[in-house]
Amino acid sequence: MCGIIGCTGGTDLVPTLLNGLAKLEYRGYDSAGLAVSNSRIHVLKREGELDELVGAVRDENDLGGTVGIGHTRWSTHGKPSDENAHPHTDCENRVAVVHNGIIENNHSLRDELHGLGHEFESETDTEVIPHLIGNYLDRGATPKEAFRLAVEKLEGSYAIAAVFESCDEVMATRKDSSLVLGVGDGVYIASDVTALVERTDTVVHLHDGEFAYLSEDGYTIVDESGNPQPKTGTAIEWDAEAMAKGHHDHYMIKEIYEQSSALRECLRDRFAGNFVSLDAAADHRAVDSVHLVACGTSYHAALYGAKLLCERGIPAQAHLASEYAMSPPPIRDGTLVVGVTQSGETADTLSALRVANERDAYTLALTNVIGSTATRECDDALYIRSGPEISVAATKTFASQLVTLVLFVLQLSADESSRDETRRLASALTELPEQIQAVLDTSNAEAIAHRFVDSSGNFFIGRGMQYPVALEGALKMKEITYQHAEGFAAGELKHGPLALVTEETPVFVSIVGDDEIARKTVSNAKEVKARDAPLVVVTDGQSSVEEFADEILSIPPTNPTLAPILVNVQYQLLAYHTARLLGRDIDKPRNLAKSVTVE
Repeated sequence: MCGIIGCTGGTDLVPTLLNGLAKLEYRGYDSAGLAVSNSRIHVLKREGELDELVGAVRDENDLGGTVGIGHTRWSTHGKPSDENAHPHTDCENRVAVVHNGIIENNHSLRDELHGLGHEFESETDTEVIPHLIGNYLDRGATPKEAFRLAVEKLEGSYAIAAVFESCDEVMATRKDSSLVLGVGDGVYIASDVTALVERTDTVVHLHDGEFAYLSEDGYTIVDESGNPQPKTGTAIEWDAEAMAKGHHDHYMIKEIYEQSSALRECLRDRFAGNFVSLDAAADHRAVDSVHLVACGTSYHAALYGAKLLCERGIPAQAHLASEYAMSPPPIRDGTLVVGVTQSGETADTLSALRVANERDAYTLALTNVIGSTATRECDDALYIRSGPEISVAATKTFASQLVTLVLFVLQLSADESSRDETRRLASALTELPEQIQAVLDTSNAEAIAHRFVDSSGNFFIGRGMQYPVALEGALKMKEITYQHAEGFAAGELKHGPLALVTEETPVFVSIVGDDEIARKTVSNAKEVKARDAPLVVVTDGQSSVEEFADEILSIPPTNPTLAPILVNVQYQLLAYHTARLLGRDIDKPRNLAKSVTVE
């Protein structure tokens, strides 16, 4: 959700903070702010995207300091405004705080502090933190003591960074929300590595309950009791160039076009003869059933994985992580719980995995980020190797999740009887990057977007392995165009949703091959045509659907298991071009954030 950056010293303190916030803006863009400290604290914050803060900085003459923190906000408590923007300070401006997460006991703390004479200026839960710290400073505590004592009173999730007047340190701590230290030419702290790749190639991950103190001389990490915690740095595998927009107008289209290279990296060195060889996977002989837990786009990947597992004879279910955490299904010996999370920091998915761990399930994180919370808390981790993804709407990470799940299922279900099928899928997988490139080079999605840009609604339907991609296609359309869109299992259309279909609502359907699933889906497409709805078909040309479709989006023939990945590329392009025609802020859609770190 919100993005945090902190650093010490140097003449480029404010530019460093602003640069870090620019890299973190995908985590939230309702408002942005910074605080620098020397003999006093200077806070500057503005509602709106980061450009508003940058403009305000230009108008300031005195923003020097020895330490500083910055924040970009995704609103949870209080609407976007200057007052609700971070950083927040205590009554006497002795401490400034930025925070990501939710302080669940903020109402009782606010009442307590009101009773002690503290006055609040915002509606946020965060503002109780500097006031708590100020309360302990009033009692004679040192800044470090006041910071620690205030944190002890907090309930909920948080990543916190703070600076004090006349103190040359940045103080930070976390619980259920990510924070990493960058170590190199200086010391930095941030919500994730994207803010740090231009400054360092080594990060140190802060764990729950630990406190970090950053100064020009380096950093110290201690536990809740003050005991030093030795840490080993982790190399950042991403570079600054990979995170640049390049010649593209938006990160989203850049990342759509990166899918071929992302899948090549995903597949690299993951075959040993006729069998898959992954860097992590549960012992297939011990797995009787699989639960996949995820949110959003990752949930659609989980649905795909569950269907594939069932096809290979392994009982599996995909669960919305937020529901799984509140009402988990029975977990027995032999249950494997897989958390599908691009960032490895998705709060609902982490909660679901923690429930599984409490019930002694074997847990596996399927993620993009080395060292993320999910990888540390699960028994094992499997990386999708997609590289950095900046646009809020997931594209290449979804494709990499699907391919990684295919590899995982092949390994989990491997035996002599499946050798031929594994060989066929392995061959098709190696061809997939080139096939994606062919779709990108020949797609007519932009022309179709022009035709239907003013539609009153959009429906996406599919059967079998195509159903999760129908849901994902609808989600992409909703996320970045703000148009109504829904995804349905094709056979369910006639059980209610067909009442919504009119000549103003295009229906998008994917039909590949000419098997029973394809033929039944063709029948569903004819039901749509009978209601005069425009019919757009993504097809490999093997069925009869082209005879009555209004528009065609073509994909190359491939293994039916992999066809949804090609279909999805067309849906991504369709959503992107529609959003562009509508003038939407494609990389930063309203009300959304990339890494959802609150429940």
